Amino acid sequence: MNAHVPSRPGPPAQGPQPLPGVDAIIAVGSGKGGVGKTTLSVNLAVALAKLGHKVGLLDADVYGPNVPLMLGVNGQPKMVGENRIEPLEAFGLKVISVGFLNPGDKPIIWRGPMLHQIMKQFLGLVEWGQLDYLVVDLPPGTGDIALSLVQTVPLTGAIVVSTPSDVSLQDARKAVEMFRQMKVDIVGIVENMSYFVCPHCHNEIDIFSRGGAEKMAQHYDVAFLGNIELDPEVRKSGDGGKPVVLEGENSAHAKALFAFARKVEARVAEIRATAPESVIQIQ
Repeated sequence: MNAHVPSRPGPPAQGPQPLPGVDAIIAVGSGKGGVGKTTLSVNLAVALAKLGHKVGLLDADVYGPNVPLMLGVNGQPKMVGENRIEPLEAFGLKVISVGFLNPGDKPIIWRGPMLHQIMKQFLGLVEWGQLDYLVVDLPPGTGDIALSLVQTVPLTGAIVVSTPSDVSLQDARKAVEMFRQMKVDIVGIVENMSYFVCPHCHNEIDIFSRGGAEKMAQHYDVAFLGNIELDPEVRKSGDGGKPVVLEGENSAHAKALFAFARKVEARVAEIRATAPESVIQIQ
């Protein structure tokens, strides 16, 4: 095929556009499902709010929008002004989720263009206001949603969640490579379900092995954000709509999650301090 077709002038391609008033946009992703990504996203967002920040949480996992359940909030966002969406609020967070728009057990069966459109609406039409952090809970894998997010707004960075098992780590490496190919800074890697404390003998048991995510972080020369215990109380609080970090930083069940949140704080500050002025988001 060597026919020459003259190009037609058109509007220049529009790149990612900052969200006015949002200081940092953090994506939380994983290479596979079942690693507790949404649990960590929710507890991270609430912990950051408890630490005094203004935080938003965008549930971008359109196939499994569990954020409404984990925050114990439901309802439909209201329209305000001219085609603007008012997010719901819970525990000091501004929250938006497909689960608010499509409640119940009815699945969402959408192709790429529709996924891209809902991401643009959730980012550009929602009244996020002034936020220190917007945490975005991505669906598992390396598909359309992550690509749409990067094409729509400049991400401050991404967190990769993995368990210590080789199966989980294999897919988590794909998530790291995806973000690197898309020129997104890696905030760090966190190891979830790292160990289990026996309630009888109080010894730590490595159910899914241990230390694999930290070794992966060393391999990629990125920050390791901590080990999170496989704790039944975290599961119970998530199912009950009251994230465990609501117990406070001194709670034995929440201590590791607050340490994780503080490491995210430090890494985001580091990334923003070294970022070119052109990519620091508009206030």
